Amino acid sequence: MQAVAAEFNISETCYLTRITNSTSPNTRFRHRWFTPVAGVNLCGHATLASAHTLFTTGLVNSNIIEFDTLSGILTAKKVPDVCPTNVSEVQNGGVSDHFLIELNFPTVPVTDFNSAEASLISKALNDAPLIDVKRTTTADDIFVVLQSGKSVIEMEPRFDDILKCPGRGLIVSGAAPPDSEFDFISRFFCPKYGINEFAEVHIVPWHPIGAKSWES
Repeated sequence: MQAVAAEFNISETCYLTRITNSTSPNTRFRHRWFTPVAGVNLCGHATLASAHTLFTTGLVNSNIIEFDTLSGILTAKKVPDVCPTNVSEVQNGGVSDHFLIELNFPTVPVTDFNSAEASLISKALNDAPLIDVKRTTTADDIFVVLQSGKSVIEMEPRFDDILKCPGRGLIVSGAAPPDSEFDFISRFFCPKYGINEFAEVHIVPWHPIGAKSWES
């Protein structure tokens, strides 16, 4: 699996194996994630992409999927996407294939960050003003809050300096503009795991005799 992920050489390659002897009433898959250089215990965007692929390709016939992972059982639920402005279209069956996916993920606790090392973080983020800095207790990532989501988008990281920072990677987040449809804007940098910034996903249903991949 690691060798295939290295060959793809993108942010994340995830592997799905259907669990046929599960006692759960829901469809369950074993789920693994790999960067080009290492396995990881949790990846949200790859799980979302996997659930979307399974729901849209007809590989599951239920509205709930369970993923057995190194972070425990993660649940993806297919729910209707009913926009009030399109009620008539929904009633006429025009958007019956539109849906949202709800993910149930574990909470990641954070702890205080050593303020003496804050200058390293600021330098790695091109001297961006830091509002708050915490450290996750699970993956040992540094969680950084900037002044705004706009600051997060425009920030140009210095990857050589990120390599010198403590922890595994940098999660950089800021509040989204009030008139946007989002709550916050976030980016994740992890050059220590072979990925400067996480962006792409490859999904591979894994079989002993081979593999077929979807890109999402």
